[in-house]
Amino acid sequence: MFLLNYLYFFIITYYGIKFLFQPSGIMKNPLNKEQDMLLNGPEMFWILTFSTGLLAFSAPGALDLMAVRLLVLEILCFIGLFIAKGRAIWGLPFVLYVIYLIWIITGIFYSPAPGYGFRVFLKYCYPLLIALFASSVVRNKEVFLKAGIGARWVAFATVISSFIPAVESLLFPGVIWFVTARALNYISICIFSLALFFYTNEKKKNFFFFILFMLPCLLWVFRTSIMGTIIAVSIFFFFKYKFKSLPIIFGIFILSVIAVFTIPSLREKMFKKSDNVTIEQFKEGEVTTDNINSNARFAMWEHLMNRFYHDGHETAGSGTGSVQNYMYNNFIYGGLKVPHSDFVQMLCDNGTIGLTLYLLTLLTVVIHSFIIFTRTRKTALKICAITAGSSMAGILFTLYSDNVVNYSMATLSMPFGFYGMMLGMQEKERT
Repeated sequence: MFLLNYLYFFIITYYGIKFLFQPSGIMKNPLNKEQDMLLNGPEMFWILTFSTGLLAFSAPGALDLMAVRLLVLEILCFIGLFIAKGRAIWGLPFVLYVIYLIWIITGIFYSPAPGYGFRVFLKYCYPLLIALFASSVVRNKEVFLKAGIGARWVAFATVISSFIPAVESLLFPGVIWFVTARALNYISICIFSLALFFYTNEKKKNFFFFILFMLPCLLWVFRTSIMGTIIAVSIFFFFKYKFKSLPIIFGIFILSVIAVFTIPSLREKMFKKSDNVTIEQFKEGEVTTDNINSNARFAMWEHLMNRFYHDGHETAGSGTGSVQNYMYNNFIYGGLKVPHSDFVQMLCDNGTIGLTLYLLTLLTVVIHSFIIFTRTRKTALKICAITAGSSMAGILFTLYSDNVVNYSMATLSMPFGFYGMMLGMQEKERT
């Protein structure tokens, strides 16, 4: 059945190449279903690529199909920068990102495993390439909405398939990213739906999608994606209402704390059973990290930090790919292959310089999105800016305790894609 992965991969790759190089094509207008719109090839390729980030094609075997898909998309996005009619829009976040990538490359030279270092480099390249490509291609709100709504429909299909296992295992086994990656992807889709709720007339439908994409992480009890969603929604309201939003954000925080202590599945996942932590202890400040059930994360992080970060490696780390090389070639903590913290991996591989550069990159995306949101009067640009900034803030938090970079096609591609589209539409407004 996993052979279907290869079939689907070749089909979607064929259409991606076909769209990118064809002069023009017809798609339905997202603002008027009865009307067609004429798009150029790169615009069609962008819509296809952004909409299908949740497709991983993780077929088992000698060929790492996920890695091949990532590399193919990077090559096509790079070529697309020279085919697109518009120019890529550069700004401070992208300059910082390039500096970060240079630092990643530098780390390969003193890495004990340059091969793993190059794989890490490729994973970090994709968000930048997809954002630059989007900024060069997307100029019209129709293309932005078509890509965003397309991504939402694909995400909706994955929600359905997630809760009907027979459908997924029979029709497309391994095609969609793991549920952890899906939950992180849903953060951006959730925020996109909330933005459409506030700034379009389709209130009921968009509110339904907003609630729908919050539910999976709650039902699966994924603490990282739950917190990422909470952060993203809070930043969304800060974008919209500025400091007037503080009571709303405080209310969200209070409701979140109450949920942790009143919903049994959340409480059991959050705390060690032997500690019997209560909300009264939380109020009195008696709850510490020792009470949290980390599933051995804290111990693993300490082990990796002692091995690759402390004792002289604090500034530059032990080299790009050090952590992956160690975890792939040694049986540690039950055979885990990833550290479940991109922050820890950045520190171990590339030191405080690497982590600082990356954090600055993502924070400047959030700040720039906020600036564009407050300055523009264009509704579509407001939707895109608030989605980019809020979802980036949520995803930024999840880097603390998940492997977000490993899933970059499904996770980081979303806020970076929205940010790139925002830059493209802003360029049209500016000129």
